[in-house]
Amino acid sequence: MTIEDPYELAAQAAAAIRSATGIDRHDVALVLGSGWAGAADRLGDVAADVELSSIPGFPPPAVAGHRNLLRSIDAGGQKLLVFGGRSHLYEGHDAATVVHGVRTAAAAGCGAVILTNAAGGLNPAWPVGQLVLIQDQINLSGHSPMVGPPPPEDQPGRFCDLTEAYSSRLRRLAHSVDSRLADGVYAGLIGGNYETPAEIRMLATMGADLVGMSTVLEAVAARHLGLEVLGISLVTNLAAGLSPAPLAHTEVLEAAKEAETRVVDLIRGVLAGLAPE
Repeated sequence: MTIEDPYELAAQAAAAIRSATGIDRHDVALVLGSGWAGAADRLGDVAADVELSSIPGFPPPAVAGHRNLLRSIDAGGQKLLVFGGRSHLYEGHDAATVVHGVRTAAAAGCGAVILTNAAGGLNPAWPVGQLVLIQDQINLSGHSPMVGPPPPEDQPGRFCDLTEAYSSRLRRLAHSVDSRLADGVYAGLIGGNYETPAEIRMLATMGADLVGMSTVLEAVAARHLGLEVLGISLVTNLAAGLSPAPLAHTEVLEAAKEAETRVVDLIRGVLAGLAPE
């Protein structure tokens, strides 16, 4: 999908969301990664369900473990906009399509976004099922949402600061909800295949604790538009060379399902902490 003005498309999408949900402004957006879709059923009172692909700019999610669902939820006093699926570079989408969700969230009024994903773990101390807060990232996808024509004059300038790509304030809040959380650096690759053991050794040398195929471009686009970002990875498998068995997407979905209750409790707690007193 080629988009000449992705910001205008995001404004159109936000207008469509307002019309479809009857909610003028949302507070927080949540992007659900592979296997996380069931969490959308347990986060609060559903105000509206919309087919995600009916909103301008959103292709239907095609990866197992994602839903073609956009849901508006009243959660912990927050108006939560839930994206039940996301687009990936490895599906052939461009960077603008991959980050369309967070740009739409900003246009819909959100001041924060929670980005979730399933990830391979490079830290041998972390078991499958470990929840990790992303404290920083390494973008090895070869893409950036800031490539192309400059943003319109009514948007922030292209060269966004990523000194704090992931909000320390939101991480502190998450730790206060669940003291068992770990912190780590997420390496994002283009994907379409799992990494080789040699690539995993390279990533570990670079300082990565997690590896996956999403999230990094969304975090850049969100910070460009001033959104606070909370990144949550679920270790669904040990990375290549650490895992005793071949990697498969089915184990990603199984691990996500087993961790669902803890994930829901964490997200609900964070949302409650963000609610105005």
